[in-house]
Amino acid sequence: MTAAPFPHRHLLGIEGLSADDIRFILDEAEQWVDFNRQPRKHDKRLEGLTQFNVFFENSTRTLFSFEAAGKRLGATVLDFRVAGSSVHKGESLIDTALTLDAMRPDVMVVRHQSTGAPAEVAAAVDCAVINAGDGTGEHPTQALLDALTIRRRVGRIEGLKVVICGDIRHSRVAKSNLLSLPRLGAEVRVAGPPELLPSPESLGGIPVFSDFDESIEGADVVMMLRIQRERLESGLSVSLEDYHARYGLTSERLARAAPDAIVMHPGPMNRGVEIDGELADDRSRSAILDQVEMGVAVRMACLDILTRERRGG
Repeated sequence: MTAAPFPHRHLLGIEGLSADDIRFILDEAEQWVDFNRQPRKHDKRLEGLTQFNVFFENSTRTLFSFEAAGKRLGATVLDFRVAGSSVHKGESLIDTALTLDAMRPDVMVVRHQSTGAPAEVAAAVDCAVINAGDGTGEHPTQALLDALTIRRRVGRIEGLKVVICGDIRHSRVAKSNLLSLPRLGAEVRVAGPPELLPSPESLGGIPVFSDFDESIEGADVVMMLRIQRERLESGLSVSLEDYHARYGLTSERLARAAPDAIVMHPGPMNRGVEIDGELADDRSRSAILDQVEMGVAVRMACLDILTRERRGG
């Protein structure tokens, strides 16, 4: 496939991408959805290239999908394990990054608990860097896979009403989606306990609701976020039971949304807290497993795009 140029060396956030950049990645990912549904999933375009997955935080979906993505494209994929590394001996993030960069990887996928860490790594190394989640900063590939999921399930993004509910203030998933979805023409609202909502001024006009029932009226997409139990146990005004009663997604509450509204969740889920398990498992409404599937395709597209210059493509 002949590709238009992508004017970025790294993928550090949605913030630096235009609507055309986002659409370009989504369009590139489409081919990998079909590819991944074949029995044999091996492409050689990254053959001879090396991918380092440098995860300082635990992960299931993001780590495994990046590993699957790289291997299906033919790359040599190595996972950095913090537990057995020199990080526990006091080595700094940049010294670790420089050490790994000296091994000449072609792309480094970085997940870190500190906001801005992938950008610091990108400024220090020679290879392409992909942000796989940084503190309360961004999670760009999650927003991209969410957009692809919506586009494939609904057929479009422009003009859709999307509600994101949960811990908006601390969520890097929410932050990236609040940048990407409006850029693609969606009408986005956020909802959650007042203590977990950012100020309306910080959201540039995106409506903020403390009443979930009000926010969900007529929504085409309802995206639930994992609520961290430690936040509920450290001074939040609602208990787990109260949270579910006020902000948990149930079939009864979903009836307020558009008749064919879809349900999303980046995972991991707290069943019975932010979402009922029965609803999460209803494949006619739930796009949660679609999100996982689209994650591999989107990450294949990102790895392909960001290594083209190194491959002379």
